[in-house]
Amino acid sequence: MTNTTAFDVASYLETDEDIRAFLSTAAEDGSPEHLIYCLGIAARARGMTQVANEAGVTRASLYKSLSNNANPKLETITKLLGVFGCKLKITPID
Repeated sequence: MTNTTAFDVASYLETDEDIRAFLSTAAEDGSPEHLIYCLGIAARARGMTQVANEAGVTRASLYKSLSNNANPKLETITKLLGVFGCKLKITPID
C-alpha cells in the first residue's frame, strides 16, 4: 500500500518572493475568485495571525474574507496584497 499526503501549495511558498510570484501568476488568470483563493493560500503560508495583524484586520475577519464564496471588498484585497508586497495594476487587455 502506498501512503500519500494531500498536496498543499502553501508549504512550497517559503519566501516573500515565492508568494509574490504565486500571487502575480494568480492575478494573470483574471478571475477574482481565483485571486481570492490564492490570497488565502498565501496567508496560510505566511501565517493567518501575522497577515491579519499586518493588514489591520481581525483573524476572524480574514478567515471570513478568504472563505469559499466570499466577496471581500476591494479595500480588503488591496490591504492583503500590500502585506505581501504587491499591488493591483490595471493593464489593457490585448
